[in-house]
Amino acid sequence: MNETQTSTPQLNNDGVGAVRLTGYAHGGGCACKIPPGELEEAVRGLTSQPGADVLVGLDSGDDAAAVLVRGDLAVLSTADFFTPVVDDAFDWGRIAAANALSDIYAMGGRPIMAINLVGWPRGVLPLELMTEVLRGGLSVASEAECPVIGGHSIDDPEPKYGMAVTGVAHPDRLLRNDAAQPGLPLTLTKPIGVGLLNNRHKQTGEVFAEAVATMSRLNRDAAESAVAAGVRAATDVTGFGLLGHLYKMCRASGVGAVIDRTAVPLVEGAREALRDGFVSGGTRRNLDWVRPHLSVAAGVTEDDLLLLADAQTSGGLLVVGELPGYPVIGHTVVGQGIEIR
Repeated sequence: MNETQTSTPQLNNDGVGAVRLTGYAHGGGCACKIPPGELEEAVRGLTSQPGADVLVGLDSGDDAAAVLVRGDLAVLSTADFFTPVVDDAFDWGRIAAANALSDIYAMGGRPIMAINLVGWPRGVLPLELMTEVLRGGLSVASEAECPVIGGHSIDDPEPKYGMAVTGVAHPDRLLRNDAAQPGLPLTLTKPIGVGLLNNRHKQTGEVFAEAVATMSRLNRDAAESAVAAGVRAATDVTGFGLLGHLYKMCRASGVGAVIDRTAVPLVEGAREALRDGFVSGGTRRNLDWVRPHLSVAAGVTEDDLLLLADAQTSGGLLVVGELPGYPVIGHTVVGQGIEIR
């Protein structure tokens, strides 16, 4: 099954809020991203605007841009939005907001302001549903102590929601995807597998509470722990999957990595969804993209690789370093490529 297939909009029997939002989207959550290989080809040759004040630009494909405004202050900027990943409008808003804020946390920053980005089929879906989406986003932004001040909306055939977020960080404590060093542990702060469950939800209407809770949880605590521990390299795991984001970090840093597949935490129900065929097209494209850079030990199956490439929405931080309370899933090494054991 492929979540990039368009399904006919459906209604459930819940009365209020009966619209199945995922039925109005060709894909769901971060799995609707342009595939990594195609995206890199499209932006090839584009570079950041020149200037010594640009600390992080386009070159390494990091999670947010960073500009130095004074010796002890960098301003971070990012934007993220996507189609419905769940049918509940409030939960979709929460997930999308947590996902957008995550880019700031992945840089070791603190969000200070957000604006809403909305595409809405106003002649098809009621505006009351849009209000619920915005209310969900506001609830998570309030938890992050990040004011939401206005935004921008368009009449769109397909519903979309997200945020543009501004953050701040100390320039000497940025978490970057090009700063990984060999010989350090790799820590993952959320389980993977939500892409499989989101695809199952889209196809069947089944609701997975643990997946919703995982996606709507802020990465704030993990980011603060990483900065306090002196970590210098991290990224968040979203639409390109664990393998895709790890590969981007390894490539930008000039290091390799070893992953212990048995140490990677999975959200409840993910393995069963894989068994039942709920693999998205985005996940398969992720794996196709990174496969030339993988070496696979005996006993590692294609299903193992699909799990590791699963297109996440609002995933955790992948940290080069050890954080108390979070699982170590591998380590960085001298060299290139990713070894799966």
